[in-house]
Amino acid sequence: MAYRRVWASDIRVYERMPRMPAKKYHVELTSKERNELERMLRSGKHSARKITRARILLKADEGLSDEEIVEAVQTSRLTVERTRKRFVEEKLEALHERPRPGRERLLNEKTEARLIAEACSKAPEGRERWTLQLLADRMVELKLVESCSGDTVQRALKKTNLSLG
Repeated sequence: MAYRRVWASDIRVYERMPRMPAKKYHVELTSKERNELERMLRSGKHSARKITRARILLKADEGLSDEEIVEAVQTSRLTVERTRKRFVEEKLEALHERPRPGRERLLNEKTEARLIAEACSKAPEGRERWTLQLLADRMVELKLVESCSGDTVQRALKKTNLSLG
């Protein structure tokens, strides 16, 4: 008998649980938006993330559920939900990347070009060649940056096929 009471109370609890709410963000594309997304998919000249977002929006507009979209696009449910929300709030701007957190680059293109020029120039007096730390100190000396490390110089020079040896 006690078992039945527990079981019965459990059933009542489940019966009282609310159903899942309907989707808050519904994607309804205009014909112009749909054409633009389809053109984007055909061109293939966009980032993978942008193409994934476009595919999600097209599938959502067709009325597919999130689970069906996840399976069709091979992405996560959270990505589908975020893309829906961003589209409702921002329209097609939802396709574009948002700025990511993190520190800005220390060396921009201009300072990198100057760094490469310095690395290609004659080494300082008393030195046979430039070291990464000497180049970093030179960038500070030229007042191109407030501070700079050898690692920063190494990352900048690694982009080129420059060999200091």
